[in-house]
Amino acid sequence: MLNPEIEKRKTFAIISHPDAGKTTLTEKFLLFGGAINTAGAVKRNKANQSNTSDFMEIEKQRGISVATSVMGFEYSGKRINILDTPGHKDFAEDTYRTLSAVDSVILVVDCVKGVEEQTEKLMSVCRMRNTPVIIFINKMDREGKEAYDLLDEIEEKLNISLCPLSWPIGQGHTFKGVYSIYNKHLNLFNSDKTKVTDSVVAASDLNDPSLLNYLKENEINTLKDDVELVDGIYGKIDKDLYTDGLVAPVFFGSAINNFGIKELLDTFIDIAPSPKHREAEERDVLVEEKNFSGFVFKIHANLDPKHRDRIAFLRICSGKFERNKFYYHTRQDKKLKFSNPMDFMANEKSIVEEAWPGDVVGLYDSGNFKIGDTLTEGEKLQFKGIPSFSPSIFKEVENMDPMRTKQLEKGIEQLTDEGVAQLFVMQPGNRKVIGAVGELQFEVINFRLEHEYGAKCRFRTLSYTRSSWVTSTDRKKLDEFVKRKQQHIGFDKEANPVYLADSEYMINLTKQDYPDIEFHKTSEFKS
Repeated sequence: MLNPEIEKRKTFAIISHPDAGKTTLTEKFLLFGGAINTAGAVKRNKANQSNTSDFMEIEKQRGISVATSVMGFEYSGKRINILDTPGHKDFAEDTYRTLSAVDSVILVVDCVKGVEEQTEKLMSVCRMRNTPVIIFINKMDREGKEAYDLLDEIEEKLNISLCPLSWPIGQGHTFKGVYSIYNKHLNLFNSDKTKVTDSVVAASDLNDPSLLNYLKENEINTLKDDVELVDGIYGKIDKDLYTDGLVAPVFFGSAINNFGIKELLDTFIDIAPSPKHREAEERDVLVEEKNFSGFVFKIHANLDPKHRDRIAFLRICSGKFERNKFYYHTRQDKKLKFSNPMDFMANEKSIVEEAWPGDVVGLYDSGNFKIGDTLTEGEKLQFKGIPSFSPSIFKEVENMDPMRTKQLEKGIEQLTDEGVAQLFVMQPGNRKVIGAVGELQFEVINFRLEHEYGAKCRFRTLSYTRSSWVTSTDRKKLDEFVKRKQQHIGFDKEANPVYLADSEYMINLTKQDYPDIEFHKTSEFKS
């Protein structure tokens, strides 16, 4: 029997292609959960509030999410932890790591654009872990693709079986609301972009004659036919197939107008999984174990620029986390205690006394943590699944202000610890090279170095486009390889050698020349 505290936790991420409405949906969940009173749209004028989950200065300026936000609130007796992820492809790694810390996912699809490139990539990441996925088709208040066409496109492109649990009434200018197939309940809403409004009409019987006061007869008949057809084609939801990641429930709505959000939230807390066991290198860690364990999936510097703090985000996997208790840091082989662990409501923080599996707590960090670190009550564990990926853009850091060298070094060190990008040191001369997935990451680093550390630098683009971590069972051969290829070797933060090449062809050629050397695409190899 699971502890009721674990049972009530629902920890999930909201993911999507940029601009599909992910951050708006996060806001509306907080609104329906009573965690905020009015929601702020992402793109709005400066005089108004910015939205709750985008709190870094650059995010407010550009209207995009570039860091994962963590938010918790209570709803219908459940503790809901939302991790809002960056949609922009340049921050795919941050999103990937966040997906290692959640138990399920809501994937937002724009009904006008359908399945986009980033949506497909994110879905493939969910599939690697068999993460349960719910699909929310957003922006039904706009003229977009037909509901049935969207379902066909999603099944085909994302390669997953679907089961619609809500159905839209009309679309675009005829959009009137959403019928919950799961709860057999109809809500017609007044559109309100910032507050929760009472539904105009709530009915559980589609034959209720009073519906004719709100809907035309042909709208009611079309809805009845649709619901019957959906039931015939897709049938009832199989919860086991959903939790195994084989079937995705589908909901329709318009996040900006609060349509369809309640249907999604009410069904989500009923069917989404509570925390489950986790894989560590050594063994499977069961959620109901008495002893505490957890791992760091994100580090964020300067959450409060006035205080220069660094916070490590810890996902709890088993046992109970308690404030002021000593825990074992397995990589550093030492004990640490935390007097001010944080609970999050976007950038609002409060001290937490205890936390349970599924919760994410923020730990003030003076430099002890790296992404992937594990805390336990003494057992040597290393949780799986937080690799670094091979970047495709490499730039050397050039200091623009020698008087601020210390600040620049500290800033680069801390920002790459966060996982914004990867840092490689090349010899001779301890040259610092930053590897990233996209150009936007360099913009963010530049902006934050200047605004948070008072340091200025330029980035000089290098010709490398590929990188591989290199290992060998023969230490001597590896040392010889590193020496011979010195101008192509960078060392990552763990001092592992990484071979940088101009093309895949160069890497394949080098593999042939050095058969004793193993080349790895990610850092997740046994070192």
